[in-house]
Amino acid sequence: MNTNDLNLFEAVAQHGSFTKAAEEMFTVQSNVTARIKSLEEEFGTLLFDRSSRKVRLTPAGETLMVYSKKLNQLIDEAKRSVGNTEELKGQVKIGALETMMATKGPELVNRLASKFPFIDLEFTSAMPRSLISDVVNYRLDAAFVPAPLNVPELDQIWISDEEVVAVVPEDCKNIAELLKRNPLKAIVFDQGCVFRARLESWLVSKGVSQYHKTVMNSIEGVVNFIESGIGFSFLPKEIISTFYGNRKVRTLSLPRELALMTTVLTFRRDVPLSPTLKAFISLYDRTEKNRFLDPNKLNKSS
Repeated sequence: MNTNDLNLFEAVAQHGSFTKAAEEMFTVQSNVTARIKSLEEEFGTLLFDRSSRKVRLTPAGETLMVYSKKLNQLIDEAKRSVGNTEELKGQVKIGALETMMATKGPELVNRLASKFPFIDLEFTSAMPRSLISDVVNYRLDAAFVPAPLNVPELDQIWISDEEVVAVVPEDCKNIAELLKRNPLKAIVFDQGCVFRARLESWLVSKGVSQYHKTVMNSIEGVVNFIESGIGFSFLPKEIISTFYGNRKVRTLSLPRELALMTTVLTFRRDVPLSPTLKAFISLYDRTEKNRFLDPNKLNKSS
């Protein structure tokens, strides 16, 4: 076993594929397969479950992943110490909701580049469930997701609270008027979207069991449909005020239990923080509120 074997092992785990791991590591699939088989023979156990469509870590593979991350962190620290340099270099893979990437992404990239110019940031947007799965399965170093988050493998720090509002056509004056529309039409993202879940929960609380929905895959598309009078949606207030303030839409306030959305940054608790992830986390002030959080103390209505 050598460090390259462990890098191949991590690549297979990250991509869930021997082929994609080979592409990332600039080698051929047969070499990846051979090196993983060699590791399994050395440890005397299977490291990957190959029975499903996607290659997944076995419990033994999960254990080795923790040690592999520790070893790579030690090697990075040794390189910096022996090389006598304080400059942090490397990559950090971060996930976020599309709405957060739109409002906070550019600022975040600039802050990271200003403080740690040699760290490359790989940003990915997805639904919360997918982001959490990618962190749990080592495909992302960390992700910004809505609270509450109760996953034993993950730690989290508070990032921000924001207001979710109902976004309606300009001619809709209030919530009561909105609910009288027949048929009631909503513009939503796909299943798994936190804003869609809140919208549907709100409709149920209002006794609305039937409504027409149009599914979109972009914020721009949602706003365009609302502006044309087709329907309404739930979105962060900051999105509308920042990017769509001149559009023919109106925002209506919601009850606090629906309006308040807490965002946390989550990462695996059993893997030592890499130098690059530590640097990324350090961009957030360590105030009393912004600390490693107990999930039970977070806003339960989010």
